[in-house]
Amino acid sequence: MITTSPDPDTNACVANFDEALEQLGLALQSDPFAYNTKVLEAALPVMKSPGGLDALYARVPTMEAKGVFANSDWDNPAILRPALAVRTLRQGAPAYTTIEALSELRLLAVAMGDYRHPGISSEQARHFLTQVTALNLDLLSGQMSEADRERPEGLGQIVNSLYQFLLSRLGYESMLDSLVGEVRRLLAQRPIQTDSIKQMVSQIAKCLYDPEIETSGMHKAARLVTALFGPTPGSRDDPGLAVYGERLSAMDDVALFAEAKDFASAMQETGMVSPYHPMLLRRLREHRDDLIPMALGLSITGNDVLQSYQQIVLQLIDDVVHPQTSQAVYGLAMFLERGTLFIPAVAASLWRQIELKLCQTASDRLSAVFGDEHPPRVYLLAGVLNLLGQPFGIGQGNNPTCQSVIGLSMWAFNDAYYLLQLVAWAARDDDVVMRFEGQDINSQHLPAGLAKLPPTDVDPVSLVLIPHLDRIYGEMGRLCGVRDEDLHRWINPEMYGSWVGHGFLSLISRETGKIHEYEDFIRDFYASYHPYYNGNIPIIHPQPAGIAVTDSGGRLVGRHAITIIRVNLDRAGDMRLYFFNPNNDSGQDWGQGINCATESNGERSGEASLPFAEFASRLCVFHYDPRELGDGSAVPDTDITRAIELGRTSWAASYE
Repeated sequence: MITTSPDPDTNACVANFDEALEQLGLALQSDPFAYNTKVLEAALPVMKSPGGLDALYARVPTMEAKGVFANSDWDNPAILRPALAVRTLRQGAPAYTTIEALSELRLLAVAMGDYRHPGISSEQARHFLTQVTALNLDLLSGQMSEADRERPEGLGQIVNSLYQFLLSRLGYESMLDSLVGEVRRLLAQRPIQTDSIKQMVSQIAKCLYDPEIETSGMHKAARLVTALFGPTPGSRDDPGLAVYGERLSAMDDVALFAEAKDFASAMQETGMVSPYHPMLLRRLREHRDDLIPMALGLSITGNDVLQSYQQIVLQLIDDVVHPQTSQAVYGLAMFLERGTLFIPAVAASLWRQIELKLCQTASDRLSAVFGDEHPPRVYLLAGVLNLLGQPFGIGQGNNPTCQSVIGLSMWAFNDAYYLLQLVAWAARDDDVVMRFEGQDINSQHLPAGLAKLPPTDVDPVSLVLIPHLDRIYGEMGRLCGVRDEDLHRWINPEMYGSWVGHGFLSLISRETGKIHEYEDFIRDFYASYHPYYNGNIPIIHPQPAGIAVTDSGGRLVGRHAITIIRVNLDRAGDMRLYFFNPNNDSGQDWGQGINCATESNGERSGEASLPFAEFASRLCVFHYDPRELGDGSAVPDTDITRAIELGRTSWAASYE
């Protein structure tokens, strides 16, 4: 129960706010789409008043009950994105800034255990607020920029006060340390989109060099900042691109060697690429090609690929590697390390991509999101390198396009030339062609799929390709018509490729909408994927599967597409299943002690993992090869019982 009370000076403002809340609640009873405009207008004076934030915090349950967030993105806090929240808070119109501020007070109440929200757990709420504060660290000392001070209706001061309010409850002392840990945890997953993480590091840097803030002993923070802004002798003082370019011109071979070595070390340690790194690579292209393998941190394998395909690699560096596309350096390095260029069709497809003429639609979309400092083809080619280098680094948060995103990941992992074909069609022709049961599907004129608007806060490949894939996936579902099983049985092999298992099991009956044959479902999953019961057959290709995602209370959040990558013993001798989750963060708490791990259990970059039975407890759909189904009767009853019990006492309860 929240027990704080308003300051006496705020009583009149709070009374107006309470009245607006009551009116909204009554209006929503007769009109489900009634606007919250008066509530937001009444909230602004409260936020400006002494003790006003305390008063609003105390009214979080009432705000939810009266429908302040109804009919808006804020009604589902699990889908909110920290980077977007920051822009709304710092740059949004008064109404948007106000509702974002109210939402963050609500999330604070959830994080502190003062309010329980059915759509987000306390851990998720704290995680969100930690990232928001990371992106607002310039306000840590309480100072406001000129832009903040000039905002209308005192919004700059309101945001500053809100931030201080959040910090006072979340804790100043551990905030920086927590943020550094959060950044390192996210970087360990090696995402291909790092802009928001780099923004966090930039804010950490400002704090480290702010004399008003105590940051002694923050060695891990300093290492992150150094890796991004000064990882080498020539860039140690973060001199700026122009000055660093002059220094490069004056460096001898010994200095260039040291620069190449330190750049590679920082990049491999963190997965972040300093904007100075591309400048070194472009300098080496002119004078010391032989140092490029060192600057990329290549192993013998990666160097063999580079030497075998030197012409195309050097062309990629010339075309793609710029400070504005710096992350492509890591994508290129990982692409070479994977050896994918040894597949002849991939090299030919990359040459086509280099020469590709983009259609107007793709060009406009890329320019709108990434700017026009370089031609759109440069940003798309950089995105291609990142995806091919890190197939499990692509993420789209809670967007409804998970089916399409796991396709991008699977093709980048084991069908790269097909992915490049799809990119070429979408970028050049504004059309993608796929076949479904012998019938061609052209994406260009299809209606929107699950995503009613094209995603924008995504990587370049997704920006161009996802709208087409989403429409095609929806069309395949339409062509299925009414069938007696889950439509994914027919769609997935046609959409993703023939290597998707043609056997298919769904835990939820399409006819009744209820769970059926739970024990047989789990037993067959063990017999298909667990090495002890499937004849020790490894997973040859990643396989699409459907899971029921739950929050930290074990409550159903929604169904979600993932890919099963491999099953192996971990360091403790337990059998774990490693999977790719197209969310932006795979380290999730699913309740009942089920915590998705992203490191320390043998995970490779971008993988999440769980003990086999825990993963099985969240599974609702999977593909398999009927000819390689193992002996389900050999699976111990205790394993089956544990998986079923975890499922039935969490998400499955709503289906039974």
